Amino acid sequence: SRLNEDELAEIRGKKLGFVFQSYQLIPMLTALENVLLPFELNGSSLRPGDGRSRATELLDSVGLADRRHHYPVQLSGGEQQRVALARAFMLEPPIVLADEPTGNLDSHNGEHVLDLLLQRHRESGTTLVMVTHDPQVSSRAERRIVLRDGLVTEDRLATEPAVIAEAHL
Repeated sequence: SRLNEDELAEIRGKKLGFVFQSYQLIPMLTALENVLLPFELNGSSLRPGDGRSRATELLDSVGLADRRHHYPVQLSGGEQQRVALARAFMLEPPIVLADEPTGNLDSHNGEHVLDLLLQRHRESGTTLVMVTHDPQVSSRAERRIVLRDGLVTEDRLATEPAVIAEAHL
């Protein structure tokens, strides 16, 4: 709370990766350029070397090796979300925030994107914070925190039984 806007922006840019429900890709950039964007904006000081090879590696890891020179309008929704997922991991952030990452996808593409997101999370060792209304998505989480009307009503690890919190007014 004591940081100014520039300091907050630096933390967001270097310590957080974002996967949005609506992808938030830049239409005039190719898939490769969209993934490379965090590196271009603030990553070169964090990660020396060629950002392009890292972006290519990430696109390959999400199955888009042959689509890297396509623009968002040329990609399906599932492909666009995979580009957004690769972009979130570009700078190897310690925390990735995913807001309804499967919300705009059909069940097949949603499952595929979720599998890739969880795989990248495990491989990179990041903390993944995912917001979802989908019980099938939340069932795959290591820890589940349920909010209802702004209050925590459940908080449990995947291996624990449900613990229901009572609201005290």
